[in-house]
Amino acid sequence: MARSGTQRGASALILEPVSLSVYEWALRNSGLRDADDAAAELGLAISELTLARDNLLELGLLVSSADGGELLPVDPAIAEMLARAPLEQEIRERQQELTRMHAQLRPLAPLFAERSRAGRNSDGLRSFDDPAEVRRELSMMTRLCTEEMVSIQPGGGRDPDTLSSIVAESLSMLERGVRLRTLYQHTARASLSTQAYVRSVSAAGARIRTTAEAFDRIIVFDRETAFVPQPRAAGRPQGASVVTDPTVVGFLYRMFESLWESGRPFDAHQAEFQPSTEELKTSILRLMATGLKDEVIAKRLGMATRTFRRHVKDITDELGVESRFQAGFRAWQLGIALGESDDPGASGTD
Repeated sequence: MARSGTQRGASALILEPVSLSVYEWALRNSGLRDADDAAAELGLAISELTLARDNLLELGLLVSSADGGELLPVDPAIAEMLARAPLEQEIRERQQELTRMHAQLRPLAPLFAERSRAGRNSDGLRSFDDPAEVRRELSMMTRLCTEEMVSIQPGGGRDPDTLSSIVAESLSMLERGVRLRTLYQHTARASLSTQAYVRSVSAAGARIRTTAEAFDRIIVFDRETAFVPQPRAAGRPQGASVVTDPTVVGFLYRMFESLWESGRPFDAHQAEFQPSTEELKTSILRLMATGLKDEVIAKRLGMATRTFRRHVKDITDELGVESRFQAGFRAWQLGIALGESDDPGASGTD
């Protein structure tokens, strides 16, 4: 016995081309009574006509007559209305379920945020050795942040996978009205992936600058919580410590502001920015005067150690000296400002 169209389910159905031909035949003949006649006229096998008939019944485009002797074509508008009814009912039920879920869970968010802040402020420091735990904590803080996130990202361009994974979080924060400021080094301007990230977040309101030097990676949320990297140790991945002590967080935030003021705006649409030669030379001379190792200075300047040593050779050649100590002393003689430590005696020998 043929099934009534009103008994079909709400699952998605497709009107097959053969079914359309059978529907048109039923319209011309005021119904479908003799399957053999319809199949012969349409050039179909009985099995094909049977499948088409069942498809039309499922779609509600055919219904049984009162006596059950034939199948009658139905106005497509009525068939659509009948097909939509269960789907619309399901949508209404899902919407009601979402509303109930929101009403039940939303009031808990402030409680969780307050509890999390209280837990972070209990001892002022928490350490995480596992990078996955650090990422989880960072992700949570981006959701809890309400006012501002500032960060220092030293070195050259950042890893493309890292940038692609944080762009959505950054945009979400900006959409909530959270201010976002990031400080890179000048060398990051040459990175295509960093340029793409900067274009995306700058268009949404983030502010990005670059500077010649940076110390280490620091992220501060709402001037309350800071993430600082743990010292690197051979054989294990680098973790991070979460600091909530107000004095330490305040110091880190002021350090960021000091570097920020000396930074240059990063416009990813402009040609690559090149710091002046004199600016770079002065930075190298000042850092050499502190007695730091090549690797440390290169990291501070966001360049490879080999590149840094090439710059050092250029400087010593230009000043006509053979050692770093001599370079610092010669710079002092020439009146080249080296910053806080202008005394060339502060530097060590090679």
